[in-house]
Amino acid sequence: MLIKLVDDCREFIAGDGSLLRELLHPDKADVQIRYSLAHATVPFGQATKPHRLTTAEVYYIIEGFGTMCIDDESEPVEPGSTVYIPPGATQSIENTGDHELVFLCIVDPAWQPQDEEIIEDG
Repeated sequence: MLIKLVDDCREFIAGDGSLLRELLHPDKADVQIRYSLAHATVPFGQATKPHRLTTAEVYYIIEGFGTMCIDDESEPVEPGSTVYIPPGATQSIENTGDHELVFLCIVDPAWQPQDEEIIEDG
């Protein structure tokens, strides 16, 4: 049986600027899954850098309020919101609430560094 507590996972700053804790990844644990699962936090008043993945991603909002941007669309998100991000879409999320924005990230197939591109401002 594998049980991981989020607080036991090392926190690091992801390429998009979010605070990330990787919960499950098939390359890093003995799990028979093809996706990766991470816990992300965007601090009050901040947003992630625009980025795109070659893989599909799903965000599940746990806590806080924000605005999700995918390509040329923007929509508010709140606890309980599930967001599908198609492969190749430019994405970012902004914390519009008054405390941390916390969400789960599911990437399928599992996240790999070469699958992500950070979009630098012109």
